[in-house]
Amino acid sequence: QVQLVESGGRLVQDGGSLRLSCAASGRIFGDSVVGWFRQAPGKEREFVAAVTWNMGYTDYRDSVKGRFIISRDYDENTVYLEMNSLKPEDTGVYTCAVDANGNSWSSHVPGLYDYWGQGTQVTVSS
Repeated sequence: QVQLVESGGRLVQDGGSLRLSCAASGRIFGDSVVGWFRQAPGKEREFVAAVTWNMGYTDYRDSVKGRFIISRDYDENTVYLEMNSLKPEDTGVYTCAVDANGNSWSSHVPGLYDYWGQGTQVTVSS
C-alpha cells in the first residue's frame, strides 16, 4: 500500500515557476512508474509527466516539454515536478499517482495507476 501526499501548488503569474512535491509513504518498488496528472475545471484528467522509479526514465506530454522537469529522490521517497514558464492553460489540480507494475509507461492511461494522491491546486493568472 502506498499513500501519496502532494504539496506546492499555489497561485502564480503567467511565466512564473513552481515546484510540486509528491511524498510517498510505503515502499515504491523498482518496476513502478510515478506520474503527474492534471485536471482543469470541466475537462478530463490528462497526463503531464512520468518517471520510472528504478532507472529514472522520463516522459512528458508535448505541451510541457522543455518547461517541466520530473525527478525522483530515493532517500526522501519523493517525486518532484518542477514547472517553469507557466501558462494559464497549465491551471488545474495536479495529482501524483503510482503504477506499481510499470504497465502504464507506453500509454500513461490513468486507469493503469494503482495509487493516487488528493491533488494540489495550481492556478496561473494571465
